[in-house]
Amino acid sequence: MAPTPANPTPASPSPIQVHPSRVRVLHPGGGRETAGPVVYWMLRDQRLADNWALLHAACLAAAAVPSAPVAVAFSLFPRPFLLGARRRQLGFLLRGLRRLAADARAGGLPFFFLEGGPAEVPALVRRLGASALVADFSPLRPVRESLDAVVGELRRDAPAVAVHQVDAHNVVPVWAASGKLEYSAKTLRGKVNKVIDEYLVEFPEMPTTAQWNMEQPEDVDWEALIDRVFSEAENVPEINWCEPGEAAAMEVLLGSKDGFLTKRIKSYESDRNDPTKPRALSCLSPYLHFGHISAQRCALEAKRHRHLSPKSVDAFLEELIIRRELADNFCHYQPHYDSLAGAWEWARKTLMEHAADRREQIYT
Repeated sequence: MAPTPANPTPASPSPIQVHPSRVRVLHPGGGRETAGPVVYWMLRDQRLADNWALLHAACLAAAAVPSAPVAVAFSLFPRPFLLGARRRQLGFLLRGLRRLAADARAGGLPFFFLEGGPAEVPALVRRLGASALVADFSPLRPVRESLDAVVGELRRDAPAVAVHQVDAHNVVPVWAASGKLEYSAKTLRGKVNKVIDEYLVEFPEMPTTAQWNMEQPEDVDWEALIDRVFSEAENVPEINWCEPGEAAAMEVLLGSKDGFLTKRIKSYESDRNDPTKPRALSCLSPYLHFGHISAQRCALEAKRHRHLSPKSVDAFLEELIIRRELADNFCHYQPHYDSLAGAWEWARKTLMEHAADRREQIYT
């Protein structure tokens, strides 16, 4: 398994102005006489709008001579990776993907659903004769290992295929914000604020690419798929107040009836930590987690609505950018992010010092 380079080659500037440091070249590919389609391997950023990874894939396709088409592929990770995800999360994921697939089809963009997981990606790339694979960024170990395996297989079996990775999840790409593990929000904040204006920009329009006239994706029986996945998942009921999908996410952010920025932002600064006042929350976390909305879009719209409540908007931007992206920094640079071995020494020391403290309640 070929490891992902620690400092992959920065990509060249693109015609649609995807910031070059947002893109990493994991394998340069090349050597083809004709350009095949570009495949965008969607994982963490499950949306068509405001998606730097999809934009970069379209840019590569548009720059080919002649212009190449673009396809989207989503691989459902196997159950071990989804361990801990209940029906509530899995239902939100799959119902959101069903909406996305319909939107992609309406826009002439083929959407390949790979139920067998990341192992199916190289075969799809080879079958389509793709010239490039563009992957999402995630700092989590299973995703990184899967990406390494895909890159290694393509290097071996399809060396002409370029592989790029795009951080479309963070406003400032994790590797551009800092080159090391940050100690706190304070240390990351200073670094992010120095470069935020470079990255917090409006998204360009999608470039024109060639029409898709190749293999068509198989139809997905979404209800059967959901039933099958649910049969293997723990039964934590789905919720009815939070609809998945891009349109629903934008309604929560900007809706005229109960949008966060249009109707509820004023109480965010003072009441967001009060559990008796849930309306003070943005309610955007599920959409940000599954990538149904871009954090960058949320930040841009928040800045436009700052006049409604400057303090609340500033507090929201602190949580949305600094605090949220600090978590990505931790998982990206701390290999033991999921165990106490990854905690700072003072934290482990404090836990040990108080391990014998008497407690009113003892939990398993």
